[in-house]
Amino acid sequence: MIATEVTEGEFKGWKTWPEEPFEYEAAGPFYLRTDEKGPVAAFRAERKHMNAGGVMHGGCLMTFADFSLFAIAHQGMEGVYGVTVAFNSEFLDGAIEGELIEARGEVLRQGRSITFVRGIITADGRPVLNFSGTIKFRKPKT
Repeated sequence: MIATEVTEGEFKGWKTWPEEPFEYEAAGPFYLRTDEKGPVAAFRAERKHMNAGGVMHGGCLMTFADFSLFAIAHQGMEGVYGVTVAFNSEFLDGAIEGELIEARGEVLRQGRSITFVRGIITADGRPVLNFSGTIKFRKPKT
């Protein structure tokens, strides 16, 4: 999957995957780039991401973590389609509206058909979710 560069707004210069309708339109949009520390994914917490208690809904954090698996592993996946086949997470704290939500991590192992990734999501630098997952490469959709 080829990422599209963002041309305006807070995330100008970042990339996103607009052909992913759930992650881009419904839950996100979420963004990715590589900086001096490596791959990073991010978005700004909005009211639509919150639960009735005023903190980010756990499903939103897990959706962003799933996006982040691919953002962290994307350099080894250009032009390849993949699916998440395993996912684990632990909630550490709550994120609130207005905070910058970021994910960083590492590829633990990348093979020909499967990749193992782990990472951590922060809210304004405060850890809120620890995650790991496995991506299985698939033949491109036709």
